[in-house]
Amino acid sequence: MWFTMINESFQCENCKREITKHPSWSARNHCNYCLHSKHLDDISPWDRASTCHGIMKPVWIDKKKNKGWMILHRCKKCQKEILNKIAEDDDMEVFSEIKR
Repeated sequence: MWFTMINESFQCENCKREITKHPSWSARNHCNYCLHSKHLDDISPWDRASTCHGIMKPVWIDKKKNKGWMILHRCKKCQKEILNKIAEDDDMEVFSEIKR
């Protein structure tokens, strides 16, 4: 599947903060302050095919062998779960509040 990665700033729909672009090669897909995301993808990462658009809450963190630390997000609206890599500037104090 072909996709175009777009690294852009946005306003978090959960905490309302202005979120800057990802600091390195990737694109930001969650708030680096409260770690919430938005349900935009449907079948695969970056497809932007979801019609739900609910707020996705961080519910779990886990270290994956080949990907490093990941956040499991669960959509508050439809309950879909999606894994996302953490960003180097994510608020580590929020991670300690997530159930492991």
